[in-house]
Amino acid sequence: MNLKRIRILLNNTKQRQKRTKIYKNMLKQKGCILMGILIFFNLHTNAQVKPDTLSFPAFIWKSEPPADIPFKQSKEFSGIRFTGLKSGFHVADTWYPSWAADDRLYSPYTDGTCPRLDGGNELSISDGNAPQGYGLERTSTGQAVIEGIDPLYLNIFSLGLSHASSLPYHGRYPCGSLVYNGVWYYGTYCLDPAGSTRFGDMVYNWPWLGPFVGFRYSTDYGRSWKECEHTPEKPVFNETGLNGYPVKIGSPHFVDFGKNMEHSPDGKAYLVAHGADINDAQPRFYNASWITGDQIYLFRVTPTIENINDITKYEFFAGNDNNGDPIWTSNFNKIRPLLEWNNNMGCVTITYNAPLKKYLMCVTDGGNTCSRMNSYILESDKLTGEWKLVTYMKDFGQQAYFLNIPSKFISNDGKTFWLLYSGNFATDWNGEKITQNPPGSHYGMVFQKIEILK
Repeated sequence: MNLKRIRILLNNTKQRQKRTKIYKNMLKQKGCILMGILIFFNLHTNAQVKPDTLSFPAFIWKSEPPADIPFKQSKEFSGIRFTGLKSGFHVADTWYPSWAADDRLYSPYTDGTCPRLDGGNELSISDGNAPQGYGLERTSTGQAVIEGIDPLYLNIFSLGLSHASSLPYHGRYPCGSLVYNGVWYYGTYCLDPAGSTRFGDMVYNWPWLGPFVGFRYSTDYGRSWKECEHTPEKPVFNETGLNGYPVKIGSPHFVDFGKNMEHSPDGKAYLVAHGADINDAQPRFYNASWITGDQIYLFRVTPTIENINDITKYEFFAGNDNNGDPIWTSNFNKIRPLLEWNNNMGCVTITYNAPLKKYLMCVTDGGNTCSRMNSYILESDKLTGEWKLVTYMKDFGQQAYFLNIPSKFISNDGKTFWLLYSGNFATDWNGEKITQNPPGSHYGMVFQKIEILK
């Protein structure tokens, strides 16, 4: 999201690629067996980038919900305790890992670098306007592997980049990602008009949320891809975000049901997305952006290659009947918000905590898109609710975004887990200084170990 940070990452990438080229040329020379062994060790070491870890005194985050919050306080959980353990990597952002049957996590990434196994770095830029990028017709999104059972000792590496057009929009970014039965479904969505958009005396970051385009897929764990049959002009759900027109499903994310979707209630994949409606009494210039919105929407599909890009195979949450039971419809026009809180919603993810038999929802209200951001965690027995508040974290990060809870790192009793997010891409926009809170909240990949309190 921050071009200055991308320039630094790009310089590091070029230096590492240059060193790798020199090493490979040396290997071609005769009599360099010992040197070859040393070089292989060097490349392997470069690929095994160690996590940036940090410890600090544990504390309970004070919940400070606004007076008009529409969610009741949970009677089962009273808040979140940060245990004082942080891990992560100073790499790209946009990490949404999916736990596959081979026990690895597979994730998208973009707007920065990710280490490769050859010791170099991959640079993904989804901003078609960025001078360091690939242009509007070849915006890039990256795919990566996360190995390990403990965030303090993870290994990450890139599997490469994919390129696709963002036109008629100016950015095309990763969103919903699922690996199920050996198939990786990778979704992208569009943003407009620019990563740095001036309106009046303010600068905003991608203030207009575009449509969800659809999924590309891989049957070999990301080594090769079948590109999405849909385009930004003709997306799977037929929405448009041109000129700031509000979309309902812009940046969807799969509900994390555990390893290979083992805890799905019916074998279907469920997705959540933030959006907005045209009938808004209090619209903002950035009303529905990459990180702001008014509503949360829920929908589902049986995940197969044949179904994933076919709108007729989806069912959309359409409210509740007189008995309080959920209504599902195949008619997109009848979709209704799962949750609604005007000017206080945004990017959303859900994880099923199997030991607690609870769904945990992370929502980020992204302020004005580049200011301090508020995040909150909700809990429910069912995906369709009722959703209740666990904690409201004012100025979390202070600019944390893309929050999710990878199910792989939930403890056996369900009480502790790791909160994954990116943070602080715009630390001084519009004269607002952003600092790290909790400690270690940097751009890239951040893991914070937390405990849910009863």
